[in-house]
Amino acid sequence: MPAVTVEDVLVLPRLPQPDPAQTRFREVRRLITAPLGMEGEGFQVRRGFAGIPMAELDPFVHFDHMGEVDLAPGEPTGAPWHPHRGFETVSYVMDGVIEHEDSNGGGGRITDGDTQWMTAGAGILHNEMPPESFVMSGGVVHATQLWVNLPRAQKFVPPRYQDIRGGESALVTTPDGGSLIRIIAGDIAGHAGPGSTYTPITLAHITIEPGAQVDLPWHPEYNAIVYALAGAGTVGNDRRPFQMGQTAVFGPGDALRVAASPRQDSRTPKLDLYVLGGRPIREPVAHYGPFVMNTRAELVQAFEDYQAGRLGVIPAKHLPHTD
Repeated sequence: MPAVTVEDVLVLPRLPQPDPAQTRFREVRRLITAPLGMEGEGFQVRRGFAGIPMAELDPFVHFDHMGEVDLAPGEPTGAPWHPHRGFETVSYVMDGVIEHEDSNGGGGRITDGDTQWMTAGAGILHNEMPPESFVMSGGVVHATQLWVNLPRAQKFVPPRYQDIRGGESALVTTPDGGSLIRIIAGDIAGHAGPGSTYTPITLAHITIEPGAQVDLPWHPEYNAIVYALAGAGTVGNDRRPFQMGQTAVFGPGDALRVAASPRQDSRTPKLDLYVLGGRPIREPVAHYGPFVMNTRAELVQAFEDYQAGRLGVIPAKHLPHTD
């Protein structure tokens, strides 16, 4: 997992040590194991939010974890041209390569800790595929995609694309240097990530050394969700067992406690977590396929607008050849 790292975490800024007398650690409200599903042209994902009530996810809608998997030559696939409206997609790549292109002119190649942040807003078509060179060579793929809802007042903002390089993430560690925390968006204890968001949220990728513990300050008004990308450990003050492919939803409070097991397997020597939370929007959600709106009528309109070409068109160079 070569997502951004440093040779010596002890040179990084350190999070404050929570005061036990003044810190309210969040309890684990729900712990689920992500079921498997299929996406795009047929690649397997873990559905990290399956079975979690929308009220506990708000402002998030959907989360997929792809890999870690070693693909043979010819096996890498992606998600060809498709529409979106009413939310944002956040793709984070730890291994492998993804090329993004959209009908608004946005695009780029992301790999090794990069993030592509696409605001669909009023509507857009986009394409997420591995480059031909990676299809031919094969290789390890490990990535996530998160869907972030937009408030009603911003459902129809103009589409935009953010290309966030892995090296732009804010890097911090814990007081004992037992973890590497990469902040992609929002802030943790005043350390801010580069992602620009419509909805106030925080996203981070945390790597915890075996036997180490992280007491993570967290916005009291945000919800808190932790997904295990790799490894094993515990979550919460009651140290509930937690491992790759599981999602923990926390209750109220102002700090999270997670710890890595002293012994990890040889393939995943550390505990890796995707940590997210945000201020709930608390509006009705109508979600179907590639659209996230507030009402069923708006979903119907989104499909009609897509069919009429009002969500954009595929650039001419990508249209099938005709006479």
